[in-house]
Amino acid sequence: MDGTRRDPEQSRGEQVERAEREAAKHRLLAQADAERIPVEETTRAVPDRRWRRGRG
Repeated sequence: MDGTRRDPEQSRGEQVERAEREAAKHRLLAQADAERIPVEETTRAVPDRRWRRGRG
């Protein structure tokens, strides 16, 4: 069983679980989209090597 069964004998619990998973996936995708930072607003990371000066 891979969870893609769609026959009428599918239990109500399985239908509810599938609906909950889909809802959770949509919430996560919406949250990720809301928190996304457009590439135009980012800066290139430049390594900061100053912390190595005192080590040797």
